[in-house]
Amino acid sequence: MSAAYEVGGSVAVITLNNPPVNGLGLATRTAAVDGIRQALADDAVTAIVITGAGKAFSGGADIKEFNSPKALTEPTLHTLINVVESSTKPVIAAIHSVCMGGGLELALGCNYRIASPGAQMALPEVKLGILPGAGGTQRLPRVLGLEMALNMIVSGTPVASEKLAGTTLFDEVTAPGADLRAAAVAFAGKVADVRPLPRVRDRQVDYPNHEAFLQFSRNTVKAMSGPFPAPLLCVEAVAASVTKKFDDGLKFERELFMQLVQSAESKALRHAFFAERVAGKVPDVPADTPVRAIASAAVVGAGTMGAGIAMNFANAGIPVTLLETKQEALDKGLATIRKNYESTVKKGKLTQEKAEQCIALVNGTLSYADIAQADIVVEAVFEDMDVKQAVFQQLDEVMKPGAILASNTSTLDLDKIAGFTRRPQDVIGLHFFSPANVMKLLEIVRGKQTGKDVLASALALSKKLRKTGVVSGVCDGFIGNRMIEQYSRQAGFLLEEGCLPEQVDRAMEQFGFAMGPFRMGDLAGNDIGWAIRKRRYVEKPDVTYSKTADLLCELGRFGQKTGAGWYDYKPGERNALASEQVNAMIVQHSQDIGVARRTVSDREIVERLVYALVNEGARILEEGIALRASDIDMVYLTGYGFPLFRGGPMFYADTVGLPNVLDAIEGYAKGRHGEAWTPAPLLVRLAGEGRGFNS
Repeated sequence: MSAAYEVGGSVAVITLNNPPVNGLGLATRTAAVDGIRQALADDAVTAIVITGAGKAFSGGADIKEFNSPKALTEPTLHTLINVVESSTKPVIAAIHSVCMGGGLELALGCNYRIASPGAQMALPEVKLGILPGAGGTQRLPRVLGLEMALNMIVSGTPVASEKLAGTTLFDEVTAPGADLRAAAVAFAGKVADVRPLPRVRDRQVDYPNHEAFLQFSRNTVKAMSGPFPAPLLCVEAVAASVTKKFDDGLKFERELFMQLVQSAESKALRHAFFAERVAGKVPDVPADTPVRAIASAAVVGAGTMGAGIAMNFANAGIPVTLLETKQEALDKGLATIRKNYESTVKKGKLTQEKAEQCIALVNGTLSYADIAQADIVVEAVFEDMDVKQAVFQQLDEVMKPGAILASNTSTLDLDKIAGFTRRPQDVIGLHFFSPANVMKLLEIVRGKQTGKDVLASALALSKKLRKTGVVSGVCDGFIGNRMIEQYSRQAGFLLEEGCLPEQVDRAMEQFGFAMGPFRMGDLAGNDIGWAIRKRRYVEKPDVTYSKTADLLCELGRFGQKTGAGWYDYKPGERNALASEQVNAMIVQHSQDIGVARRTVSDREIVERLVYALVNEGARILEEGIALRASDIDMVYLTGYGFPLFRGGPMFYADTVGLPNVLDAIEGYAKGRHGEAWTPAPLLVRLAGEGRGFNS
């Protein structure tokens, strides 16, 4: 049942019913139109109420129909709103809980609106790179005024109904706890005979000197919207509510909407939107898989990463015990946590009271016995297999039966780590990204023997920690670090061939990365990559690397933590300053290995680094390490600073066209270090079939 129709006395009530948020899919739109027509044909009905079942009035478009023919099949949302607006009997929207996007546009097409307190009102389309396309930009300014409507549409931010109670958006806001449906039916009785029927479209937007305000808004939004075109076009659409007749404004809104739907930026944002929602779905782990209760946690290792992981649990209201081997290290970790919370309070992002509550949830210990009853323990010690072995053997001895044993390893073999215990089914990888209390990505590594309930529990935990959980199989580096290694290899080769760190970083940042590879290395710590390369030299002696990074580390330049890395840093500052010493070392190294330095274009820099990601991503996909291409994109969008407006490396490759990516890779394979450019078989096959990774 997509919409219920009932008549009580002289009022017909149409209840939208398409869980979870009453999305306005084809079946729901059809049922709503049929309901209105049925009410109009019934002489006993004098007024119509539209409301929503469950926990929403309507969240807008049904996301299951995005990019499908159903979205444009009649009756469309435009048609539904026209039917409502053309009704000869008053239509009252009874709004509760959630009223967003097309749901709010439908409500604006009604003659009257009554709301319960706390209903979240929003036109969030800008977050998908589009604008409201069913009259929202023309009707909302007519009830909220130009300034408030523009702010809501450009930001897409929800506003609680009680904050809008003084506007003409609502004819009534009920008292807390009042029966909304009963109030709406009573209201309908009062207005049943009122004529003419009020219509939002008939109102005027009155704003003195609107030209100056709109120009100020254009300038402000242009400065803040970066590469995304939607916010500025939202301003233009809203401007039309003042400068054009209503129908002309609707037509203009539709033209801008269609323009944005076809834009690369909107396609990328919509891809990311769906990718995030599908990331937590694992084909052989049903949604109803039982999960283990996680009411308490422990973290082994109180370093930067361990402290950050502990904060995640505290932020989620889960008591956490931080374990260290020495009091000094433990004290430092606890102090780091307090300092981080105090910094967040100073920035106004957290109240002092909430910060103290979180700090109180974190305890420290030097004894494994004190963490034995935790429901989950996350190991966050040095990235060395011998160290991991010692920790997991201890955990196996002391942790209670059923506890989840998680490793924060970023590259090591999780199956080998699980083998150090007598309960491999309880072992899983939870790879947090630094800073762990900030970064959204959580790479969830599924071992060969990881229990389905443990995987389901980890996915549920990621949501509780407000992380984007992406499942990876076991391989060296998993999804993110396995790919970034190829990216970093190419960055190193570029230094040998003619680039300096600042040119490479500038090119990647202009492409849209949050920071280039060398600034990223300085932030993460260049010694981490050095340790990995030392292991690679033993395990994979046939894989070549530039020696520039090793030379850098031999100078003790590990990055921001030592005040010197690829760049120089002033004490207490994070600004990267070009280093004469490093640049001279790079040029000398090229000479030492007999490579004539050349001018390298920014395009070559971007292609080599991004296509290195893509090619390795194709291998990961083919091997089943990642479940889907969009999972790889989510890893890079949420953990590695890949530009959101490009949709992730695999989506970007689809946008460029896989034949074009393959041509470029085959070209670079003819150059220096061509062995690093063997095309992935999946890339070759899909390019030949004219398909994409996300087809």
